[in-house]
Amino acid sequence: MLDPVDDLLDVLDLRHEGSTRLRVTSLEGVVEDLRDSEGEVYVGRSQPMPTGRVFGGQVLAQCVVAAGRTVAGIDDGDGPRYIHSLHGYFLRPGDADRPIRFLVDRMRDGRSFSARRVHAVQDGRILLSMITSFQEVAGGLEHHVPMPQVPSPDELPPDARTLAQIDHPAAQHAARRAVDMRHVQPQIYAEPDPEPRESQSVWLRVPRRLPDDPLLHAAVLAYASDYSLLEPILRRHGLTWGDPRLRMASLDHAMWFHRPFGRTDEWVLYTQESPSAQGGRGLGIGRMFAADGTLLATVGQEGMVRVKE
Repeated sequence: MLDPVDDLLDVLDLRHEGSTRLRVTSLEGVVEDLRDSEGEVYVGRSQPMPTGRVFGGQVLAQCVVAAGRTVAGIDDGDGPRYIHSLHGYFLRPGDADRPIRFLVDRMRDGRSFSARRVHAVQDGRILLSMITSFQEVAGGLEHHVPMPQVPSPDELPPDARTLAQIDHPAAQHAARRAVDMRHVQPQIYAEPDPEPRESQSVWLRVPRRLPDDPLLHAAVLAYASDYSLLEPILRRHGLTWGDPRLRMASLDHAMWFHRPFGRTDEWVLYTQESPSAQGGRGLGIGRMFAADGTLLATVGQEGMVRVKE
């Protein structure tokens, strides 16, 4: 087995298949071209999962890499362009044993911004549809909300230590993930929070030096953002990840990268809250801060959250 960090880097190292027209099946089952013009196509593998279904954060991160590869060569003298936002919808689950193709549509390259649409496709069916935007570095008004005061990561035990003690395949798998996570509030993998609340904070980082590539770090931020953003919903209602009645799935994901030079091999504080849950859906909102208090990114995700009686 690969080292978890090596495995993540390999998953994000997409293979370019060139420019081609990729045919996909629409939600109505109709086979159609995505667009009249050609797009850039990349291919990547998936990380093995106990459920056999692709981890959503992995597909988000791969879409970021695929879109960013088509922007990397653009420099009109004002410097490179960095991702500043993404908006995606999860349409179908993916098979973790089969490769995924990423079709990148060059929607627009303006004077300061570049827009890309990415479809993650498997067996001719769209798993995730995303639009991303990139911008060159520019001056302007500056402010951000302050980072909350919480215990440092050195004062908290790694989540992996708890997960390794849980006799369940999903927990054992999570104990080996590439991202070191440390909950500020009590973990709810096996036991509910003794104090129901709709917010939490989690420290995270990749525990090894990564290449100095802003696109890679943005992709890893997107990858890690999907781990626990819906967890405050469970915390608020006294539920645990191990509850056999629980049915959860990500529906959409939005992310704004405020500053392009955050590093994911250094500690990031991920503060999360759920302002609402209703109708079998729940909303999670998160903020990602560098250890020095700089706000790196803001995240939003709605998910299906059902408790089967």
